Amino acid sequence: MDFNMKKLASDAGIFFTRAVQFTEEKFGQAEKTELDAHFENLLARADSTKNWTEKILRQTEVLLQPNPSARVEEFLYEKLDRKVPSRVTNGELLAQYMADAASELGPTTPYGKTLIKVAEAEKQLGAAERDFIHTASISFLTPLRNFLEGDWKTISKERRLLQNRRLDLDACKARLKKAKAAEAKATTVPDFQETRPRNYILSASASAGTGSRVQLSSSPLPCWPLLLPSPQLWNDEVDKAEQELRVAQTEFDRQAEVTRLLLEGISSTHVNHLRCLHEFVKSQTTYYAQCYRHMLDLQKQLGRFPGTFVGTTEPASPPLSSTSPTTAAATMPVVPSVASLAPPGEASLCLEEVAPPASGTRKARVLYDYEAADSSELALLADELITVYSLPGMDPDWLIGERGNKKGKVPVTYLELLS
Repeated sequence: MDFNMKKLASDAGIFFTRAVQFTEEKFGQAEKTELDAHFENLLARADSTKNWTEKILRQTEVLLQPNPSARVEEFLYEKLDRKVPSRVTNGELLAQYMADAASELGPTTPYGKTLIKVAEAEKQLGAAERDFIHTASISFLTPLRNFLEGDWKTISKERRLLQNRRLDLDACKARLKKAKAAEAKATTVPDFQETRPRNYILSASASAGTGSRVQLSSSPLPCWPLLLPSPQLWNDEVDKAEQELRVAQTEFDRQAEVTRLLLEGISSTHVNHLRCLHEFVKSQTTYYAQCYRHMLDLQKQLGRFPGTFVGTTEPASPPLSSTSPTTAAATMPVVPSVASLAPPGEASLCLEEVAPPASGTRKARVLYDYEAADSSELALLADELITVYSLPGMDPDWLIGERGNKKGKVPVTYLELLS
């Protein structure tokens, strides 16, 4: 316990000395060793990387989980090293409400059927969102957290050590400077000659019956010589200060090299974060593509439903080309059908009679599986190659696809056109 108390007192003294020295540097009253410009640029770059990584991390967390209470809960579970409980997404919750509403209002009514279809689509959207959050957390958020909680803490620790080494180096420089100044002053003062002056003491003695008589005596009194530091002593002090300075300089250089290597590793961190950013964009692209595909399928399914409201017995609403604003606003948008390809005066298009245009065809790779809604469409399988082309007056969201002796309409969003 005694050793610990001595060490604690020593550390406290060093800390106080460094604090005083640091304060004097701030006021320009003490010498400060400056780092080279390249090292300063590395420090500034590291600080900027850390600050922007924190901001990007926080905002990405807000994007993936807008609920602040849920973010705090996830943070606590993570710090306690416990598994975060599964949480229902907003899309899945909305799907549950719609399904319950359809069950209560009547699943056989047009409104109930539509609620069920939309609920299925919302459930798929919620599942896609869950996958996106999971993928983004692993491929993007985790590397950013690892940098802030691992690499950056190591860099900060080495920077603090470098700061202490610099303060020690400056203290040794100041000590050497003072020793040299005292040595120079000592060489200008003549050597001290020891003297023992005699002190004359006035003593008075009185004789009985006679008057006073004053007698001077020259008895020597003890005296000590005045000891002044000799030039040799200051030479020893200068040599000691120079030795301490060399040790401090060596430790400072070694710590500066360690810190420099860590700071130069920020470039590797940028490369790693760049790769993670590409993964994040890829997962986000997949998520939005899935959402678009689910909503496109939902739109096609709703387009096949009767265009009537619950409680009405009127026939289906006329197509969107009607000039009536009321019917146009009340009609659900429908995915283009085969009739949209037919020329005026014809009710359908005979795909067997369709020939590739003179401008030629292109190859396309199928991105997702696609189930044909009717005989005019071509079913697709992911990753297969087909031949596609467009016809005059055809809906831009569709192409004619051929695979062997089969042909039909295919949605553009399911294809990757190849050069």
